[in-house]
Amino acid sequence: MSATNDPENTLILETTKGRVVIALRPDLAPGHVERIKTLAREGFYDGIPFHRVIDGFMAQTGCPNGTGTGGSSYPNLKAEFSAEPHVRGVCSMARAQSPDSANSQFFIVFDDATFLDNKYTVWGKVVEGMENVDNIKRGEPVQDPDKMTSVKVGADAA
Repeated sequence: MSATNDPENTLILETTKGRVVIALRPDLAPGHVERIKTLAREGFYDGIPFHRVIDGFMAQTGCPNGTGTGGSSYPNLKAEFSAEPHVRGVCSMARAQSPDSANSQFFIVFDDATFLDNKYTVWGKVVEGMENVDNIKRGEPVQDPDKMTSVKVGADAA
């Protein structure tokens, strides 16, 4: 099914560019992983666009408004920063100026972005389908953006 052997800590994104499989890291960010799984199980992420995609940097998604201005109905999360490096394929939470403002938005890094280390919460890494992330349409904001059509926890996708 995927390159990870823990379906409960695997996230499967079906996107307009193809499947992306993410190994979740509850060891690094238990609160963030729990939030992502909750939102995925509620169908929150289904149909949400990649609203901010910067070549050589990252693809951001998870805003219900498609603009980077919104979040879920849950309260913001406390930061779970770690020394885990922001390297190609790493999934990390987007946030506002406050370190404790992450909610539902996240990004996937295209290339090393270690200047984000210890400032943003890393919660996973792409283990399959990074070439599909590479093909997501660029822009700030993106015109006619690519989307996540379905997001499921691996344990639920059987």
